[in-house]
Amino acid sequence: MTRRTFQGLSLVILLMLGPWVQAEEESIYRPAITNTSWEQIDREASIYDSPYKVSLFSAEHGEDKERMWSQTKSIAGYGLGVAGFLALLPSDFTNWDKEDAQLASKWWNNVTGGPVWDRDVWYINYIGHPYFGGVYYQVARKSGYRQWDAFMYSFLMSTFYWEYGIEAFAEVPSIQDLVVTPVLGWVYGEWAFHKEREILERGGTVMGSEMLGSTSLFFLDPVDSLGRGVNRLFGKDVIKAGTGYVGMSAVEMHDGRVDEQVQLTFQYSIGAGEASPGISRHRPDYRSYSSSGDPVDFGMVGMTIGMDYLSTDDYWGVDNGWAPSISLGIYFTRSFSARLSYNRARFNDVETGKEVTLETYTLDGQYYFNAQEKLRPYLTAGFGETMREQSLDDKAFQVHGGLGLHYRLNANWALQADWRHYHSTRLNSHDDQLGARLVYRFGKGERAL
Repeated sequence: MTRRTFQGLSLVILLMLGPWVQAEEESIYRPAITNTSWEQIDREASIYDSPYKVSLFSAEHGEDKERMWSQTKSIAGYGLGVAGFLALLPSDFTNWDKEDAQLASKWWNNVTGGPVWDRDVWYINYIGHPYFGGVYYQVARKSGYRQWDAFMYSFLMSTFYWEYGIEAFAEVPSIQDLVVTPVLGWVYGEWAFHKEREILERGGTVMGSEMLGSTSLFFLDPVDSLGRGVNRLFGKDVIKAGTGYVGMSAVEMHDGRVDEQVQLTFQYSIGAGEASPGISRHRPDYRSYSSSGDPVDFGMVGMTIGMDYLSTDDYWGVDNGWAPSISLGIYFTRSFSARLSYNRARFNDVETGKEVTLETYTLDGQYYFNAQEKLRPYLTAGFGETMREQSLDDKAFQVHGGLGLHYRLNANWALQADWRHYHSTRLNSHDDQLGARLVYRFGKGERAL
C-alpha cells in the first residue's frame, strides 16, 4: 500500500467515524464545551492596559494552564516519536531519502536553508494550513485564554513544532505558511470556537438534526470531536488530549517522477480515568457568554486585493506592466500594521518578446498619520525578494520604502494606494511600484471611531 493510499483511507475512516461516534448515544451524552471561555469570567478593566502581554506562561487571569500544557507535551512527544519511527522504516515505504544524509543533518540543512516561498498547491497553503492553525488556536482558546494568547500559541506551535520541527525533516520551512497558518488560523479558530458553542447550546443540533450537528462539530474541531466519540464508545475517558495538522511535500520517486503527498495527521494521548474538559463525555453546563472588552480580537486581521504597476530595472529585462497583488496582515493599532504581500504576472522579455514570469513577495510595516481620521497618510518599509521564472539563480533580495494613503470606508472596508521603491545592493537595481488595493478587515473590523 502506498503512503498516499494509506493516508487517503485514513482520511475516509476519520470522516466516516467522526459524525457517527458523535451521534451514537446522543440521548445519553452530549459533547462538552471544552472550558470556560475568556468572556465568561468577569475581568478587571485594568487587565487590558497591556493588551499584547502574553499570558501563556503565567495564566495570571485564571486560565487553565494545566490543560493547555498537557496537550502541548503530548503533541511534542508524539511528534518526536513519529519522526523517529519514520526514520526507521524502509525508504520505499516512507519515500524519505536517507542515502544522501542522516535525518538530523537533513533537518538542519532544511532549517538553515529557509524559509523560502513554497510552491505547494493553493488549497494546502491557504485552506489546509489555516484550518489546522485554527485547531492549534482552539487548544489555548478552549483553555480559557483570550484571543491574543491563543493566536500566539498557534504561532508558536505552527512555527516551532511544525514548520521548523516535524515538517523540516522533509522540506525547507515555508514563508507563507509561517504567516498564513497562525493569522488565518486566528480567523477560522475564533469563528469555529463560537460556532461550536452555538451548536452545543442548541443541544448539539443544526436545523433540528443531531446528525448535521454532529457532522458540523466534527469539522469545526475534529480533534476534540473524535476524542469525545471514542470516550463515548468505551464509556470512559480513554482519550486524554489531542491535536492535528496538515501538510504537503513533494517527494522524488525512484523513477524520477515527483509525488505530491498530502499529510493529514491526528495524534492523541491515551490514558484512563478523567480526561481533560476538552473531550469529556459528560453533559456540559450550557451557559451564555458575552463579548469581552478586550481590544485585541481577530478584527485586527486584514486582507487586501489589488493591482500594482511595476516599473522594473533593466536587470530584469522585461517590459513594465501591471500585476495582481494580494496581502495578509495584522492591524495592531490604528497607527501601525504589518503585512505579507505577493504579486505575480507575465511580462514580455525586451529581447525575445516571449512572456516570462516575474514575482515579488515582501514583509513590511506601515505607520499611519492622523490615525483617528478616515483619510490617513502612511509610510511603509520592509524587505523581500523578486524572482524571474521561479529561478533560484535569478532572484534578488531587496529592501524597500514608500508612502501611501489609506481611506476608511467603514469598520470592515478601506481603500489604499501607495508607491514603493525597491533596491537590491547585490544587483544595484532599482524598481518602482504603484499600487491600489481594497482592504477587508475580518469580524467586526476596526473599532468604531
